[in-house]
Amino acid sequence: MQKELSLLLSPKEAADIDAIRKKTIGKLRINADELTDLKVLKKSIDARNRSVRMNVYVRAYVNEEANEEVFEPQFKDVSKSEAVIIVGSGPAGLFAALRLIELNYKPIIIERGNAVKERRLDIAKINRESIINPDSNYAFGEGGAGTFSDGKLYTRSKKRGNVRTVLDMLIHHGAEQNIGVDAHPHIGTNKLPGIIQNIRETIISNGGEVHFNTRVDEFIIENNKIKGVKAQGKEFVAKKVILATGHSARDIYEQLNKQGIELEAKPFAMGVRVEHPQETIDSIQYHCELRDDYLPAAAYSLVTQINDRGVYSFCMCPGGFIVPAATADNQLVVNGMSPSSRNSKYANSGMVVEIRLEDLQDFEEYGIMAGIKFQEYFEELTFEKGGEGQIAPAQRLVDFVKGRKSSNLPSTSYHPGIISSPMHKWLPQHLRHRLQEGFKAFDKKMQGYLTNDAVIIGAESRTSSPLRIPRDKETLEHVQIKGLYPAGEGAGYAGGIVSAAVDGVRIAEIIGK
Repeated sequence: MQKELSLLLSPKEAADIDAIRKKTIGKLRINADELTDLKVLKKSIDARNRSVRMNVYVRAYVNEEANEEVFEPQFKDVSKSEAVIIVGSGPAGLFAALRLIELNYKPIIIERGNAVKERRLDIAKINRESIINPDSNYAFGEGGAGTFSDGKLYTRSKKRGNVRTVLDMLIHHGAEQNIGVDAHPHIGTNKLPGIIQNIRETIISNGGEVHFNTRVDEFIIENNKIKGVKAQGKEFVAKKVILATGHSARDIYEQLNKQGIELEAKPFAMGVRVEHPQETIDSIQYHCELRDDYLPAAAYSLVTQINDRGVYSFCMCPGGFIVPAATADNQLVVNGMSPSSRNSKYANSGMVVEIRLEDLQDFEEYGIMAGIKFQEYFEELTFEKGGEGQIAPAQRLVDFVKGRKSSNLPSTSYHPGIISSPMHKWLPQHLRHRLQEGFKAFDKKMQGYLTNDAVIIGAESRTSSPLRIPRDKETLEHVQIKGLYPAGEGAGYAGGIVSAAVDGVRIAEIIGK
């Protein structure tokens, strides 16, 4: 007999399989020898009360051996199979490639940036010298933006079967088993690069191709059908092209628009990064002075409405770091990441305001590109207000809300450094006001959140793309260009590593029909 049940345990008990087993036996009212196997399905934290508890969901096997299916990808030798070009090696592109190999198609990945090993050096130059390689940085390169900016795997996607497959595929390539159990799974920026490299080796060993430092410059189109792409002076020819470039590839949007390929404007969000001492967030969320070793660094998720616009936390990174994520020398963009241990003394999160199309009146001369131009304006303004190189403008949180310049700043995880700036004066008015009121509202939900021990840093501007590349709901092809498959975050159909990977898998399966 199999029985699934929920257990409410202390954090210490939840970390001990023997304790979980003992609780399961007690709840089922069976003898110890009757429990022949036990599988932990999911763990989540319940911090609503003074005493923090863990919800642990298990499958118990009573007088029956476990018969769990072992995940084993069915990769084929595709070296001589029909080619499918994939532009971009982020999660949408990589997982599309893996699924195409299973379906007997040859993926040819074209990536503008470096492989993960060399990409580390590009990122080190940004942090230490403020030198930005526009093609290989925190946004571009093997693995996409998530590789060196966190590796969070939480998704609201309802396609649970595909989500499970994505997680299993990551485990198959070196991720820890717990990502299939934790309610908010996370690999960590220190471990994800090795997993991405393993995926690349799988693609190549089964006959696929990966071309680094190869930026797509033009799409080859005849009679509204894709024929391939031009990149770095070369032509890559195929009847099907998956476009999975990520939401920071503005030159791709420009090229699509130049070639008359239809785009759609959509809402997006921009704001700042806010950083607290991790101890402050632990104290608020866990109702304790000091978090014990059995609890992870506390996280939060906040949302409110201010003057008919959403204000919300984005990409919250407990025990993490703020990193410079610009893709050009005259921009200042920040993002957040966490190592797998989440052991930094800082907690950071994007805090952003919803931007609607009617908010872009000052940029309407740019037509469909208005949202992109607003992002660029905000990033360039932030750069001007910062210090030398990638030194970012910053302000203590209470000072920002009360409209006063900070005379000094707290320590920060942001490696290039920060400089005091009256952000309450120069942030775009509709962002500034809503952020100020939003922080007040969040302090009511998390008493102690609004503190001058916290600091805001600009600019958090790459939450999502202001554009969508429209596609047919059934075929997933572009509505205008046959054989062109927009995919992932950059196309407007995903919002993170797992949802982008799921979208890539879905497109591969459509191609394979």
